Amino acid sequence: MTPTTICRIAVVFGTRPEAIKLAPVIQQLQAAAAVEPVLIATAQHRALLDQAVALFQLRPDYDLDIMQPRQTLFEIVQRVLAKLPPILAEVAPDWVLVQGDTTTAFAATLAASYLQLPVAHVEAGLRTYDKTHPFPEEINRHLVSVLADLHFAPTESARQNLLREGISDAQIHVTGNSVVDALQSILRRTEPVLPEPVREALACGKRLLLVTAHRRENWGPPLRRICRALTEIVADNRDVVVAFAVHPNPAVQSVAQAELRHQHDIHLLPPLDYATFIHLMSRATLILTDSGGIQEEAPSLGIPVLVLREVTERPEGVVAGVLRVTGTRTEQIVQTANGLLQSEDAYRSMSGAQNPYGDGRAAERIVRILRESEPCRAKRAKAKE
Repeated sequence: MTPTTICRIAVVFGTRPEAIKLAPVIQQLQAAAAVEPVLIATAQHRALLDQAVALFQLRPDYDLDIMQPRQTLFEIVQRVLAKLPPILAEVAPDWVLVQGDTTTAFAATLAASYLQLPVAHVEAGLRTYDKTHPFPEEINRHLVSVLADLHFAPTESARQNLLREGISDAQIHVTGNSVVDALQSILRRTEPVLPEPVREALACGKRLLLVTAHRRENWGPPLRRICRALTEIVADNRDVVVAFAVHPNPAVQSVAQAELRHQHDIHLLPPLDYATFIHLMSRATLILTDSGGIQEEAPSLGIPVLVLREVTERPEGVVAGVLRVTGTRTEQIVQTANGLLQSEDAYRSMSGAQNPYGDGRAAERIVRILRESEPCRAKRAKAKE
């Protein structure tokens, strides 16, 4: 370990979205003076996490390797709480940094709180106020907020949510969302490599609809309705091709394959690495998704997004005009998509709207605030004695 006068920050992550959104923060921490980031991977999602770790050249100092086939939420929490506390006790960090609303983020926050270690939460304050949408993320983010000591809200709307819940204004900082930092970094330093069927369709002048759908609340009948909407959209718009990046979960794979594998101009793609997906997103005309991160990424590229959920915890995107919530009813999805695909004015109004999620400097702000926090200032003062 480095000298005790260095401010030590344990960064805990377990899924690909966490790694992506924390990568710019980690890079800023590594470049900062008198700061030592200690990277702890839970590997809640092994293969997808490893993709992001390799892409951003992250090197975890500890890897809990907790993932098991068909793991339950109970088992994830149980394994994190069994393996993480001894590591945190050994590292003795001045801050434990978590991101978002994953089960890893919640379990790590709980472990740190039991050890009386302060927690800083990146992407704090997102809310739907419906604990079943999205599940379990809405539960996780509320619980993390109750326990965290420092809250990095991506938007003013998120800050207001936290204030209404009784969190002190002094503990909240609006930073923008670090996913914008990550997206800009990938577009700058990687070459686009598009899947073959998509590349051929674009070369023929087709317009691309990019689709993801994997949330638990959309498993079963909702996903089947989404698939039926895709077939109708393609039938109504002959110049459109659909690329559906299908999540590896069997609940998603089985429905997507049964409904769409024989459909003309609908391509079911395997899970894509982040760089490929970002470049694919940049070539899309329209994105249909139930993902949270894509709701923040696509507006940075000027791509309209239809949110395949009943509610979104990112209402500022709806207010700004970059997102529209369609739910999962086939008729509503088709009507909204066709309205954008068949009206230049309607499309222009969404694609030209201002991105509310940041300017690509969120990580810089987060690290500056951490360095100026009382634990880190105390370490610097001790170093000067």
